[in-house]
Formats: sequence, C-alpha cells, structure tokens
Amino acid sequence: MKTVQLKLNKQNEFEYTSEKQELKEPLVLVFGNRVLLQDPTIYDKIKSIFNDGHIVFGSTSGDIISNTVSENSLTITAIEFEKSSFLVKKANIIKEDNVIDSYETGKQLIDQFPKENLKYVLVISEGSFINGSKLTIGMNSATDSNILITGGLCGDDDKFETTLASYNENPKQGEIVAVGFYGDTIEVTFATNGGWIPFGPERIVTKSKDNVLYELDDKPALDLYKTYLGSKSKELPGAALLFPLNVTSENESKSVVRTILNIDEEKNSMILAGDIKEGSKAQLMMTGMDNLVDAAENGAVQALRLRENKPDLAIIVSCIGRKLVLDQRVEEEIEEVIEVIGDKATVCGFYSYGEIAPFDLEMSCQLHNQSIAITLISE
Repeated sequence: MKTVQLKLNKQNEFEYTSEKQELKEPLVLVFGNRVLLQDPTIYDKIKSIFNDGHIVFGSTSGDIISNTVSENSLTITAIEFEKSSFLVKKANIIKEDNVIDSYETGKQLIDQFPKENLKYVLVISEGSFINGSKLTIGMNSATDSNILITGGLCGDDDKFETTLASYNENPKQGEIVAVGFYGDTIEVTFATNGGWIPFGPERIVTKSKDNVLYELDDKPALDLYKTYLGSKSKELPGAALLFPLNVTSENESKSVVRTILNIDEEKNSMILAGDIKEGSKAQLMMTGMDNLVDAAENGAVQALRLRENKPDLAIIVSCIGRKLVLDQRVEEEIEEVIEVIGDKATVCGFYSYGEIAPFDLEMSCQLHNQSIAITLISE
C-alpha cells in the first residue's frame, strides 16, 4: 500500500504533508469544510492532481490528517492498493425533490457490489436527510450481516445546515458513497468506543416515531430535557450535543447512544440522529475530557488486538459532540490512537454526525453517536 497526503493551505494552494510520489489509480478521500467543497471547481482541482484517481468527497465537522485536527480546511488522502482491489458505488437519498426511504437506499447501495471475495465496505454518507439507523439496517440486509461495513455521516461543523458527498463529481446533497474492498490479502479490523456516562433517572419512551422523540414517561420529552439542561436549554439545539441519550431496547442486547440533532418547539419534540423505539428506556449522558481520550485509547487497543499484521492505514470517524467537549484538547484522542497503533500507519478521517460500525466482535453495522470508530487496514 502506498499513500500520499495533502492539505489546502491558507493561500488556497495544496501542499504535501507526506512524501510526494506517483500513485496508480488511487482511492482519493477528500474530507473538508462544506463551504470549501461548494467551490464549483473543486473536483477539477483534485482531478488535476490525481488524474486517474477514484475521488470520494465528504463534508465534515473537522478533518483528521496525521495527528492533527483541522477546521475550515480540506485534506486529501490518496491510497494505492498494490495487492487488493476496490469498487466505488453510490446512491442518493433525494429523488425528484423528495427524500426516499433510507432502508431501501442502503440495501440498493450494497446490492450493487458483486459479493464474491468482498471483504469490507467503507461508507461516506450525507448527514442531513438520511435516517442512519434505517440506512445501516438496509445495508446489513444486503450482506446477510456477514460483511464488515464502517464509515460515517458527513458533517457541517456544528451548523447542521448542509452536508455534501460525491464520487468523481462535485459534492452534492443527498449522496451516499460506498467503497467495496476485495482480495485475500486485505486485513481490516475495527473498534468503537464512547466514554459517556449515564446519569439521572431512566425513563420509558412512551411516544416516538422513527427518529422523533415525543414523550418520556407520558410527558413531553422536550420539556423534560429542558428541565435537566437548566440555563443551558437556551443554547438548544447546540447544547444537546453535550448531553446525548443512552437508549436501551427490550429486543437489543446492547444500548446505543443517540444525539439530539434538532428540536421542534411547536410539537414539543426532539429529532435524534437515529431511531428511538417506543417502549425503550432512555437516560441522559455526560462525559469529561479524560473519559473521551481514554475511550479513544481503549478503542485503538481493541482494534489492534484483533489484527495479525500492523496497519498501513487508519480511518478515524469521531463525533462532533466529542469535538465540542474536547475543544482545545481535541487532538489528544487522535494522538492516543497513534500512540497505540504506531506512527507508521497513515491516519485520516473526519468528525461526523454519526459513526457507522458494528459493536465490538460483531459484524452487523450500527449507527453510533458520540463515539469514535477506528478502522485499521493493511495489505
């Protein structure tokens, strides 16, 4: 595996952050600020550098390259696979100005891949219209839950206005891109970890629909949430990123964390990043900086422990909520991952509106929030 990394500098010029070398038909991952990706010339600019590249774009809430986290930037990681191969497929959640079913979109996306010798799929999804829970269920249904899928939902800093993605064209709304990896020589391991701690009473979800939460214990959910936030309720919906919900369903063995993406004052409801079922239990969560950094380290240890070979590439998808809590210390969670996996692996990734990966030691991918998802790849 050969890799090259570049970054768009303040002079609007690309500068190499790694050794410059020629790559043959590379996979080119371009993560960047949404406004920068709306430049109508952005695809042509990247194409001029990697003429035969397979170029995948995704907007972010912060870019990860090497041991740094950048904002208002654009980073490029180009990868040439020398022993294995890959295919890129795409779908769009918007059809004729209507948002279509996320489950079917996920299923149809993965159905495009020939399944023989398919080992792993990386998904870069738009993050504005998609129901991430249904997307992952749909993708699992197309694989019989026996193919590893990781990735994330694109971000837009903490604005939650517009997210963009694309393959071999200018980034656009509604797009979901999947990269399928083939070959006997490719090795992929992963881990997810959170570091958030539940607090307060556990309440029953008494009214919800898909990813909209209306009532907890037969009371308006938004009113209860505001009561717990106190003075911070004036900062909603942004303040909600600091206090996600721990959700446990009767038919699920493990709980999931759900971020509140928006609120509806008129309906007294909260819009979550993923589904929340009636009858499930919900509890507020909080965290501290050290908890998040420790969780990143533990996740890296878990991903590395499952491997036979040292990783060539680490793709890190971490949540915007973690970034807001860590603030000036945000790079520490990336540094902890590198400390564990070693400094020989190329590191890239982004801060997201949702992380896609299975639970540890499982294969069915899930939508996670407020987590760090680490995927380690080698040939």
